[in-house]
Amino acid sequence: MTQSCPISFKRIDANFVRLIATQVISIALLLLFTQHLLFALILLFDFSIRVLNMKHLSPFAFIAKIIINHFQIKAQLCDEAPKRFALYLGLLIISFVTILYSFQFTLLASVLVVILLICAFLEAAFDYCIGCKVYHLLQILIKKS
Repeated sequence: MTQSCPISFKRIDANFVRLIATQVISIALLLLFTQHLLFALILLFDFSIRVLNMKHLSPFAFIAKIIINHFQIKAQLCDEAPKRFALYLGLLIISFVTILYSFQFTLLASVLVVILLICAFLEAAFDYCIGCKVYHLLQILIKKS
Protein backbone atom coordinates (compact mmCIF):
# COMPACT_ATOMS: atom_id res chain seq x y z
CA MET A 1 0.00 0.00 0.00
CA THR A 2 1.42 3.39 -0.99
CA GLN A 3 1.37 6.38 1.28
CA SER A 4 -0.75 9.31 0.26
CA CYS A 5 -0.86 12.88 1.32
CA PRO A 6 -3.87 14.04 3.33
CA ILE A 7 -3.23 17.72 2.52
CA SER A 8 -2.35 18.02 -1.16
CA PHE A 9 -3.80 16.35 -4.21
CA LYS A 10 -1.04 17.64 -6.50
CA ARG A 11 1.05 14.94 -8.15
CA ILE A 12 4.57 15.10 -9.55
CA ASP A 13 6.77 12.77 -11.57
CA ALA A 14 8.96 10.65 -9.29
CA ASN A 15 11.40 10.11 -12.17
CA PHE A 16 11.89 13.88 -12.42
CA VAL A 17 12.66 14.01 -8.68
CA ARG A 18 15.06 11.08 -8.94
CA LEU A 19 16.98 12.70 -11.80
CA ILE A 20 17.32 15.88 -9.76
CA ALA A 21 18.55 13.80 -6.80
CA THR A 22 21.20 12.28 -9.06
CA GLN A 23 22.45 15.76 -9.93
CA VAL A 24 22.44 16.74 -6.25
CA ILE A 25 24.65 13.70 -5.61
CA SER A 26 27.11 14.82 -8.29
CA ILE A 27 27.46 18.37 -6.98
CA ALA A 28 27.44 17.27 -3.33
CA LEU A 29 30.28 14.83 -4.05
CA LEU A 30 32.25 17.63 -5.67
CA LEU A 31 31.54 19.76 -2.62
CA LEU A 32 32.57 17.02 -0.23
CA PHE A 33 35.86 16.27 -2.00
CA THR A 34 36.89 19.83 -2.89
CA GLN A 35 35.20 21.69 -0.01
CA HIS A 36 34.84 24.60 -2.41
CA LEU A 37 32.08 27.02 -1.48
CA LEU A 38 31.02 27.35 -5.12
CA PHE A 39 29.44 23.89 -5.09
CA ALA A 40 27.49 24.71 -1.93
CA LEU A 41 26.25 27.89 -3.60
CA ILE A 42 25.16 25.94 -6.70
CA LEU A 43 23.14 23.57 -4.50
CA LEU A 44 21.76 26.45 -2.44
CA PHE A 45 20.68 28.30 -5.60
CA ASP A 46 18.96 25.29 -7.13
CA PHE A 47 17.19 24.24 -3.92
CA SER A 48 16.04 27.85 -3.37
CA ILE A 49 14.70 28.19 -6.90
CA ARG A 50 12.76 24.94 -6.61
CA VAL A 51 11.37 25.86 -3.16
CA LEU A 52 10.07 29.09 -4.72
CA ASN A 53 8.28 27.00 -7.39
CA MET A 54 10.36 28.53 -10.18
CA LYS A 55 11.45 25.23 -11.74
CA HIS A 56 11.92 26.93 -15.10
CA LEU A 57 15.00 28.66 -13.58
CA SER A 58 16.44 25.53 -11.95
CA PRO A 59 19.42 24.10 -13.81
CA PHE A 60 18.78 20.67 -12.25
CA ALA A 61 15.11 20.70 -13.30
CA PHE A 62 16.09 21.82 -16.80
CA ILE A 63 18.56 18.95 -17.19
CA ALA A 64 16.08 16.44 -15.73
CA LYS A 65 13.41 17.59 -18.19
CA ILE A 66 15.82 17.21 -21.12
CA ILE A 67 16.72 13.66 -20.03
CA ILE A 68 13.05 12.69 -19.57
CA ASN A 69 12.12 14.08 -22.99
CA HIS A 70 15.14 12.63 -24.78
CA PHE A 71 14.70 9.13 -23.40
CA GLN A 72 10.89 9.42 -23.39
CA ILE A 73 10.69 8.27 -19.77
CA LYS A 74 7.12 7.62 -18.76
CA ALA A 75 5.90 9.66 -15.78
CA GLN A 76 5.56 7.87 -12.45
CA LEU A 77 3.25 10.10 -10.45
CA CYS A 78 3.50 10.53 -6.69
CA ASP A 79 2.16 12.98 -4.12
CA GLU A 80 3.84 16.35 -4.24
CA ALA A 81 3.52 17.44 -0.58
CA PRO A 82 5.96 14.90 0.94
CA LYS A 83 8.50 15.57 -1.82
CA ARG A 84 8.06 19.30 -1.27
CA PHE A 85 8.65 18.82 2.47
CA ALA A 86 11.82 16.88 1.63
CA LEU A 87 12.87 19.77 -0.63
CA TYR A 88 12.48 22.19 2.30
CA LEU A 89 14.61 19.91 4.48
CA GLY A 90 17.24 19.80 1.73
CA LEU A 91 17.22 23.59 1.53
CA LEU A 92 17.65 23.80 5.29
CA ILE A 93 20.61 21.40 5.21
CA ILE A 94 22.36 23.10 2.30
CA SER A 95 21.78 26.51 3.92
CA PHE A 96 23.59 25.32 7.04
CA VAL A 97 26.31 23.74 4.91
CA THR A 98 26.88 27.00 3.04
CA ILE A 99 27.09 29.00 6.27
CA LEU A 100 29.39 26.43 7.89
CA TYR A 101 31.74 26.32 4.90
CA SER A 102 31.74 30.14 4.81
CA PHE A 103 33.01 30.23 8.39
CA GLN A 104 35.48 27.37 7.86
CA PHE A 105 33.57 24.81 9.96
CA THR A 106 34.40 22.21 7.36
CA LEU A 107 34.05 19.08 9.50
CA LEU A 108 30.48 19.84 10.58
CA ALA A 109 29.62 21.03 7.06
CA SER A 110 31.01 17.80 5.62
CA VAL A 111 28.87 15.73 8.01
CA LEU A 112 25.77 17.57 6.78
CA VAL A 113 26.85 17.04 3.15
CA VAL A 114 27.14 13.30 3.85
CA ILE A 115 23.59 13.34 5.27
CA LEU A 116 22.39 15.14 2.14
CA LEU A 117 24.25 12.62 -0.01
CA ILE A 118 22.67 9.66 1.77
CA CYS A 119 19.19 11.13 1.35
CA ALA A 120 19.77 11.98 -2.32
CA PHE A 121 21.27 8.53 -2.99
CA LEU A 122 18.32 6.73 -1.43
CA GLU A 123 15.95 8.85 -3.54
CA ALA A 124 17.88 8.43 -6.78
CA ALA A 125 18.70 4.74 -6.47
CA PHE A 126 15.72 3.29 -4.63
CA ASP A 127 12.96 5.94 -4.84
CA TYR A 128 13.14 6.02 -1.02
CA CYS A 129 12.59 9.51 0.34
CA ILE A 130 13.76 10.12 3.92
CA GLY A 131 12.08 13.55 3.99
CA CYS A 132 8.83 11.94 2.85
CA LYS A 133 9.03 9.43 5.70
CA VAL A 134 9.54 12.29 8.17
CA TYR A 135 6.59 14.09 6.57
CA HIS A 136 4.31 11.07 6.99
CA LEU A 137 5.48 10.56 10.56
CA LEU A 138 4.65 14.20 11.32
CA GLN A 139 1.20 13.73 9.77
CA ILE A 140 0.56 10.76 12.08
CA LEU A 141 1.76 12.71 15.11
CA ILE A 142 -0.40 15.71 14.20
CA LYS A 143 -3.50 13.50 13.80
CA LYS A 144 -2.91 11.97 17.24
CA SER A 145 -2.73 15.34 18.98
